[in-house]
Amino acid sequence: MIFLTFIITLFHEFISFGLSKTKYTKNRREFFKKSLDIGIVSAVIATNAKAIDNARDIELEVVDVKIKNLKLPYTIVQLSDIHIGGLITKDFIKNLVNKVNILNPDVVVITGDLVDTKLEYAKPALDELKNINSKYGNFFIVGNHEYFHGVKPIIDYVNTLNIKTLENENVYIGEKNKGFYLCGVYDRFGNRYGSFQPNIKKALENTQNEPTILLAHQPKFVEEIDTKDIDLILCGHTHGGQIFPFNFLVKLQQPYVKGLNQHSDSTQVYVNKGTGFWGPPMRLGASSEITILKLSS
Repeated sequence: MIFLTFIITLFHEFISFGLSKTKYTKNRREFFKKSLDIGIVSAVIATNAKAIDNARDIELEVVDVKIKNLKLPYTIVQLSDIHIGGLITKDFIKNLVNKVNILNPDVVVITGDLVDTKLEYAKPALDELKNINSKYGNFFIVGNHEYFHGVKPIIDYVNTLNIKTLENENVYIGEKNKGFYLCGVYDRFGNRYGSFQPNIKKALENTQNEPTILLAHQPKFVEEIDTKDIDLILCGHTHGGQIFPFNFLVKLQQPYVKGLNQHSDSTQVYVNKGTGFWGPPMRLGASSEITILKLSS
């Protein structure tokens, strides 16, 4: 709230400075100054209220993705950056699961930062994920925040919830010879952590000459690997900036901030803006999202 108020106050100061340099009479300048003051206070209240309201509303992003040599169409629902803990509670997850099940997906993927508190506090909310229904299974990769709260216990517990954690490995999705490989890697934060490090070679093992989709938490990971054998990479981490104008700062650190991006001739990257939120329950210029990816040849 302080940050948004500060940004709006800067506009107030710029406009006030401009008014002081006009040739209007003193009384007219004072009238405009009082009107500006009232307008800025209203803008501060409205902007903060809107940001809080945005965080409660999850939008459905429907994305059509063309995958070379894919024999049949498939639907993937992507969730990311839910950040269970604090204000993301059991009720939030229960409502989220209901929304996902209405979509009747072939596959559900969660691309990291699912847990952002001690596992013992997150379990009631996590247990709601047992109720996710999909045709071919539910899959998870760790994000950087899992490393802060015990990455191994979190992986072990998520694996009991009808969700498989992809740990530098892959699974085949769909009908034989008509589906695709779904691969997942540990987050690049594992290189600093000293274990649970991403290994793209292992994750892509035996996937040659088949449509291949990779789950990687941070978009920046695409700059560290050879992507020529990967058709689509699904990421999160950025929150789309979450609160304007942080999206411009995120762009300095990550190659992609949100949406579907053409990374190379053979590889596309989709970045989910986050299904929950991190820190304050506020979003401005970057809505929470459930992504439904419609894959076709």
